[in-house]
Amino acid sequence: MPPNEQTIPSVWTRPRRKEQPALSRERIVAEAVLLLDTAGIEALSMRTLGTRLGAGATSLYRHVASKDELIELVVDEVYGELTVPDAPDATAWRTAATETAYGLRAMVLRHPWMTSVLGQVGLAYLGPNLMRQSERILAVFQAAGLPGQEADQAMKTLIAYVLGMATSEAAYLSVLARSGQDEHEWVESLRPAAEQAAKDHPRLLAGYAAQHGSNPGRQREDAFDYGVQRVLDGLATRLR
Repeated sequence: MPPNEQTIPSVWTRPRRKEQPALSRERIVAEAVLLLDTAGIEALSMRTLGTRLGAGATSLYRHVASKDELIELVVDEVYGELTVPDAPDATAWRTAATETAYGLRAMVLRHPWMTSVLGQVGLAYLGPNLMRQSERILAVFQAAGLPGQEADQAMKTLIAYVLGMATSEAAYLSVLARSGQDEHEWVESLRPAAEQAAKDHPRLLAGYAAQHGSNPGRQREDAFDYGVQRVLDGLATRLR
């Protein structure tokens, strides 16, 4: 290697080490996802993971060189859950894009720790699952009639909207879970304080009044779908 050339620190850019039969990378990643789902990102450490696997942290480092690499791996593992439908022709792209958006949202809500690591995942986009899903989403927008570069921009725009909404929703659902109440009870218990805070803001107050008695879960669905459809409306104008 030339003296000024440095290896890019990523699990996807270095050779994979020979694995011990009892402890594979796949087993490490599966246990890490389970730990994250049950205990959150704060609980993730190589020592804790090693204990759960009945192995020392040193053994884990033979397969995963750092916690950053482990995060790259678990993010790619979770992206493997996403289903991107085919868009066989220009009439099917919008349905496929909508289903992809909902699938991505559901993925994040199943694994809410994702929202706290997406800015720390290095070269996660080089992971096999992320590469495969990106290829399929690009195919949807190219089937719609967008050229390659604009299809890529369309994909990134839709994903940015979904991740932004899902991040806020995951945080909200985390607070809701800690309250020990169901969603309707919790929203109603907050209503007096919200209305008092909005008493000098008539538009906000009218909005709270309009939502009174509504199903809050349905409101979240409607708010998410509104944004998805407006993003796709905007992309549809490019096709014309």
